[in-house]
Amino acid sequence: MTLRRPAWEEMRKVPAFVRRDFLVTWSYRFAFLSDFVNMFVQVLTFGLVGRIVNPTTIPEYGGTQPGYVEFVVVGIVVTSFLQIALSRVVNVIRQEQMQGTLEAVMMTPTSTSTFQIGSVAYDLVYVPVRTTIFLIATSFLLDIAFNPSGYLLAIPVLLVFIPFVWGLGIITAAATLTFRRGAGLITFFVSALVLLSESYFPITVFPEWLQSVAELNPLYVALKTIRDVVIGSSGWEVIPSTVAYLVPWAAVSLILGVAAFRWALARERRAGTLGIY
Repeated sequence: MTLRRPAWEEMRKVPAFVRRDFLVTWSYRFAFLSDFVNMFVQVLTFGLVGRIVNPTTIPEYGGTQPGYVEFVVVGIVVTSFLQIALSRVVNVIRQEQMQGTLEAVMMTPTSTSTFQIGSVAYDLVYVPVRTTIFLIATSFLLDIAFNPSGYLLAIPVLLVFIPFVWGLGIITAAATLTFRRGAGLITFFVSALVLLSESYFPITVFPEWLQSVAELNPLYVALKTIRDVVIGSSGWEVIPSTVAYLVPWAAVSLILGVAAFRWALARERRAGTLGIY
């Protein structure tokens, strides 16, 4: 009979995952720094595009009419988080498979939940720091102004949005365990969510029926609220309804993700193919 270890003992292992991922990331310093460089190049590119975009085509947020640069910077920040979070969960599984360490880790007295949390724990620390640095730097470089109090107001939205993204990542990780290649699912999810999210252009460019579909997109809802508080002058009054809308999406995503990963892991163990890549 397998004895369950206390939750606090399992959680003590999470810092070890964080330390490992930091050391691996820092060992590739050029790639680490180029991540920031690439993000700034992307913003500068959209800044040039913004010169030919009529500002009146951009929606108002919190009673404020933003320029295209302000509009797209927030979109880049949130979609970058989405892409990092999704790819990270899958890449960890794939990397463990390729290195031949996945089966060894799963044979230790470490629960699958601890492994899943540990796999993304570094990013839960890194992404907010990366986002803050990026917003401050772009404010100075591009001379754009954001509402400083909006950063605090955006935190509850991001905290609810994170489990939604994490659940999608775990579902894709389950597919990676089973089919060995799950990157295609990342592209599908990211493309569909981003296209209908108003990340880079207003959804008014779509037909009315597709606009109605886009308004149900969790990423669209999260982005709109974040823009309301960061670009506009909206306050706490817009947060509860957004959080209430995102919570069920996050819950369903996480439940499906955890169930799919446990099923895939159990299947590979029964077949004896956990270590095969």
